[in-house]
Amino acid sequence: MKIEETPLPGVKILTPNRFGDARGFFSESWSRRVLAEHGIDLDFVQDNHSVSEAVGTVRGLHYQSPPHAQDKLVRCGQGALFDVAVDVRRGSPTYGKWFGIELSAENGKQLLVPKGFLHGFATRAPHTEIIYKCTDYYAPECDGAVRFDDPEIGIDWGLHGGLNGRAVLSDKDAAAPLLADFQSPFEWEGSVQ
Repeated sequence: MKIEETPLPGVKILTPNRFGDARGFFSESWSRRVLAEHGIDLDFVQDNHSVSEAVGTVRGLHYQSPPHAQDKLVRCGQGALFDVAVDVRRGSPTYGKWFGIELSAENGKQLLVPKGFLHGFATRAPHTEIIYKCTDYYAPECDGAVRFDDPEIGIDWGLHGGLNGRAVLSDKDAAAPLLADFQSPFEWEGSVQ
């Protein structure tokens, strides 16, 4: 497995090896042993799978607050999406900064989004399947969101489709607050290297 750092400490790109032949390919998408050898020791307890039918569907920017904060390992089972992590750890030198990458069924890349980061994605192909592992169970009382198109964050979602070129959103995401109105429950505990 190839593991790459990103400009946001803790957010990593994981690309599993694929072994292919005329039938297709085989890939080990997650291995506790392999990741532990790279200093990533996470206890995933729940897998989630969502399908977005329309190009330009945006889900996010979501978080689950303590005591049920979640690390997520996100991949694309079918189609393509632009996956984004935003640092919202109070005191972090990268607070409010974002990183995004295209995840597709074709490229096999995965994004590791640690606790303390908002997470969201925009679909780039119809009928896109998103599959992700979480380190804590879903807790509705800890569920929250920040506005996906907040100009303070400034994410370029690359929306080309959708409903008249606009994002396809849930009511929850359309009503999410701006980052300036968000009281982050996460605190930075790292050090600058």
